[in-house]
Amino acid sequence: MAILPILCYPDPRLHKIARPVEAVDARLKTLVSDMLATMYDANGIGLAATQVDVHERLIVIDVSEGRNEPMVLINPEIVWASAEKHVNDEGCLSVPGIYDGVERHDAVHVKALDGEGQSRTIEAEGLLAVCIQHEMDHLMGKVFVEYLSPLKRNRIKTKMVKQQRENR
Repeated sequence: MAILPILCYPDPRLHKIARPVEAVDARLKTLVSDMLATMYDANGIGLAATQVDVHERLIVIDVSEGRNEPMVLINPEIVWASAEKHVNDEGCLSVPGIYDGVERHDAVHVKALDGEGQSRTIEAEGLLAVCIQHEMDHLMGKVFVEYLSPLKRNRIKTKMVKQQRENR
């Protein structure tokens, strides 16, 4: 398993729309393993393939306390969302150190393939529902800071660009 580099906002590659996964093959399974290793290494709870510069509809998630219940969602689609919404503080591995409130559905049902290519429907609520919605946004080329006001977004962008310059 390899630790993959995570793209950082405002990298334009984060705005690419992911295409559907064609086949659950050895290449994809290696990517899943690498993405899980990368997510765990970065202390994240979710990672979309877009964030590691692979523009396919694939996300990995683990919201368990023991960090031992990985979930793989290939070609996920939300088939139901609750009418109830709440604002939750969100962070992102592509926007390190930044947290802010984003309104999300309290619960969602998601249809996807698992890591073996089997179709399944996940009924998620709470943190898992928020994480799924956040990661699915990445597949559509959207980063959570885009939900914030233009002023906040520009401040974050300036801070991130400055950080990246200092890290070089």
